[in-house]
This record gives sequence, C-alpha cells and structure tokens, in this order.
Amino acid sequence: MVFSSLTFLYIYLPIVMILYFISPMKIKNLIILVSGLFFYAWGEPVCVFIMLFSTAIDYTAGIVMNKYDDNQKIRTACLIVSVVMNIGLLAVFKYSDFIIATINSIPGVDITNPVLYLNRAINDVIDLNLNEKRVELPIGISFFTFQSMSYTIDLYRRNIKVQRNFFSFASYVSLFPQIVAGPIVRYEDVQKEIDDRKIEVGMVSDGISIFVKGLAKKVLLANNIGLIWTNIKAMDYSELSVATAWIGILAFTFQIYFDFSGYSDMAVGLGKMLGFNFPKNFDYPYMSRSISEFWRRWHITLGSWFKSYVYISLGGNRNGTAKTIRNLLIVWMLTGLWHGASWNFILWGLYFGILIIIERLGWGKVLERLPAPISVLYTFVLVVFGWVLFDTNTLTECFAYFGAMFGAGGIGIDATAKYILASNIPIFLICILASTNIVTTILGKIKNKYRYAVSCVAPAVQLVLMLMCTAYLVDATYNPFLYFRF
Repeated sequence: MVFSSLTFLYIYLPIVMILYFISPMKIKNLIILVSGLFFYAWGEPVCVFIMLFSTAIDYTAGIVMNKYDDNQKIRTACLIVSVVMNIGLLAVFKYSDFIIATINSIPGVDITNPVLYLNRAINDVIDLNLNEKRVELPIGISFFTFQSMSYTIDLYRRNIKVQRNFFSFASYVSLFPQIVAGPIVRYEDVQKEIDDRKIEVGMVSDGISIFVKGLAKKVLLANNIGLIWTNIKAMDYSELSVATAWIGILAFTFQIYFDFSGYSDMAVGLGKMLGFNFPKNFDYPYMSRSISEFWRRWHITLGSWFKSYVYISLGGNRNGTAKTIRNLLIVWMLTGLWHGASWNFILWGLYFGILIIIERLGWGKVLERLPAPISVLYTFVLVVFGWVLFDTNTLTECFAYFGAMFGAGGIGIDATAKYILASNIPIFLICILASTNIVTTILGKIKNKYRYAVSCVAPAVQLVLMLMCTAYLVDATYNPFLYFRF
C-alpha cells in the first residue's frame, strides 16, 4: 500500500485515524502496531515476519543489555547479535543475489543462491508461493533494519533508556508513516513520545497541511515529470539526441526529488497527526552550493545515521587526512550499497564520496568564494551526473546514456526533443520553482502579514490540492514510489 493510493487515502487512513483518536492513550500504541503490520502486510504478507524477527531480536538485546548493565562483555555481545542479525537480513534478502551474480561472473563458476533452496523447501512444505528464481526484496528493509539497529546502538552507548514494553517498541519499528521509505527515525527522536504524547488540534492541523503538500509533490509533480523520464529511458540510447538525453535526466532529477521528499513530507505529516515529531528529511537540496552541502540537505536522516554510527565510529576526521579519506570512502561506498545491490550504486556512492573528499582538501573553500549562481549550477550538474549512475540498470547503460548526453548519437537536437520540451515546459518551470525556497519564503511573508486571512484560505487550498490529487489518481496508471525498492 502506498500513501498516494485511493485505498490508503479514503479507506485505510480514515479507519486508522478514527480508531486512534477514540482509543485511550494506553492502547494507542497497540493501534499503531496493528495498523503498521497491516499496512506492511498489504504488500508483503510473508515479509512482515522478517520485520517482526528484527524487532524481536533488538527488543531482546535491549532487555538483556539493560539487565546486565554492569557487564560490558554481555552488553557488547548483545550489540553484536543485534547488528549481525540486522545486517544479515540485509545480506540475505538484499545483497545475496548480487553477491552470487558477481561470483558467477568468474569464468567457469555457476552456483545457485542458497536462499532459493530454502524457498523451494518451504514451498514444498507450506505453499507460500515464494520466488524460486530470485530472492524477493522486502519493502523498506533498509529503513526498518537501520531504524531498529539505532535503538540497540544508542542503548549500548547509554544515550537512551531501555524500552521494557514489547508492544511499545514494536509500535516504534512498525510506525506506518515511515516504515517503508523513511525518514529513518531513531529511537531517541521519539522515545518520549512513544509512551507519553499529546495530540493537539494545532499539531493535527499542521500534520494535515504537511501531508497534503507532500501528496501534491508526489502526485502532481513527481508522477507527471516522471513520465518523461520513463519514456526517454525506454528509447535506444544510441539514437538519442543530446537535447533529449538531457531532458530525460533532468526530468528524473526532479522526479526523484519530489517523489522522495513528497513521501517524507507525508510521513512527517502523518506522524504529527499521531502525535510524533519526525525529523526533517529534505531542505531544498538543489539550492546547495557544494556536494557536501547537498548531502546535508538530501535524505538528511540517512546521512545523519551513517555519520553517527559509522563515520564517527571509524574515527571521523580525528586521526589525520589519510584516515579521514579512508573513512569517507567507506561511508560513501556503504551509502551507495544501502541504496541498492549493484555496481552502479556502489560507484554512485563512491562518486559522491570522492567529490566530498576533493571539497575537504580545499575545493570547498573555492566554491564558497564563487558567486552563488555559479556554485549552485556546478553542484546541480554534478548531482545530475550522479542520477545517471543511480537510475540506469548496468554500467553499460550508464556509459551509453552519458555518451548520448555528450553527442554520441551525432544529433544535437531533434524533433523528439522539441516536442517533449514544448509539451512539458509548464511542468518543468513549476518543478524548478518548487525545488527552491522562493515560494515558501513568499508565502511565509504573506502569512506573517495576513495571518487571519491565510488561516481562512489555507484549508480551501488544501482541499483543492486534495481534490486535484484524487482526480489524478482515479485515472492514473503511473504511480510509482521510487524509494520503496530500497
């Protein structure tokens, strides 16, 4: 189930919210747990047990860690079990096919993923219709494993208190607003709200506003401009004109931003409606003046997770330039792998890691002195190049698309490019404007000056946006969520 579906908007969400609001506080976490499991099981009925397994392991590790608070060996063992089990789940379900395929690329080697033997054995005993040709990726596994691990790591570091109630901990892991595509909410972000939260009218109102804004970004912007990329991506890259290739990747550049930031906004909005304050995940990243700044504004919770639990644990920048470079390369290789099991994603991560290292070595100071339009354009172009690596299926496709962008097809601009651009100028202009803080700044000034009028008009605007999104979804055949695959 996705947020931008009529089933979620007009059946699931109203039922859950009604049950949640009429329930006493002592069973609200149970409502969250049951609704989260149902939400996840809607698309992954078997894989819900994987999430519950991760939850049970980390809850038990926390309880044991707390019980033997003065025994460092037991505490360390609990942490190791938690991390190994969660990383193990990722290794099996997300990376095993990639690892086996890489091994099979060696001449004379042809082995079968052991997980597939297990799938066949299970199907023989209980026909669960498990895939026997490839390992299915559980939706959102990269999110809920990282989220659950943050609890045991912070508990080990004594940054948080143990959660003794299993249902409360399970409700944290299974919070339906962000269970499958983030933001990655650490336990310390919501530990007070898990057991004691106030649900106020103003908070619910703000939540609705943020949710509708995110829905509009996803449905009205990401879906529409994403169709351009989908159509161009399906073409023969060797025949693309330079203009068509650039139009295509620019369309994806805006699609992935509005798709993912729209989902994050919806998650934050839903969280507020439930009484939680989730961290912000995007801050106008395409206005960044450097790659380092871009990654402080893009998928903020993932960057924060890797910084806190990997980069700093490796030593950060405390042990000289050489080790800092090593630590950055490790973090960015892992960041690429987190996004997907392919060499494209590994190189995508290393690409940004190398750019950040170059900025650390002095280029960043040069960018600071450049006029803002130049440094913003520089950063934007490099990010666009990165998206080619990100959304092509193989390195061969990636290099072919780069070739098209720089004239390998021998055509600068053709009728296809002119038609696509002429047909989609409005959506491109809206996306460019919406990816900056210009509109937000103007609306903020209007709100400060005409607070009462804005408070009257805002609900009407939200209703119109909701109706527009609904009208689109009624007739939509294209409604993906890009980050569900991670």
